[in-house]
Amino acid sequence: MAKNERTELMNICMIYDDQGNVLMQNRRKKVWPGVTFPGGHVEPGESLVLSVIREIKEETGLDIKNVKLCGVKEWFEEDGTRAMVFFYRTGDYSGTLRSSREGEVFWAPLDKLDEYPLASDFERNLELFVSEKISELFYDPAEDHVLRSY
Repeated sequence: MAKNERTELMNICMIYDDQGNVLMQNRRKKVWPGVTFPGGHVEPGESLVLSVIREIKEETGLDIKNVKLCGVKEWFEEDGTRAMVFFYRTGDYSGTLRSSREGEVFWAPLDKLDEYPLASDFERNLELFVSEKISELFYDPAEDHVLRSY
């Protein structure tokens, strides 16, 4: 059995304030459109934490620090590539909020996110950000890609 596999690494970050709001992004891309938390890809050779800090700066204008790893979501693409998204959260940010070509960013009450046109599976993703009971979401290829939480 091979010890290596082709892998695509991504990140996503829940940024929250002290009034119960979270920073949302209305994605413009055709891949995974809808309202979600900002994030992006890990560049080759880049640290996972530094990648989420960079992506948030690029997409929102904010500088974040003290990010906490919440968990990971993973699945297999049709070509066999393992896709992994590392979930982070932080309430430690500074800078001036601005939208980017990735999409409009805005603050929204965490308890009212169901009022937005959310990206596919975002509600399950949200569980990983806020629950201490799970740390992984996995689309199981052996079970016709049923989403499992662990």
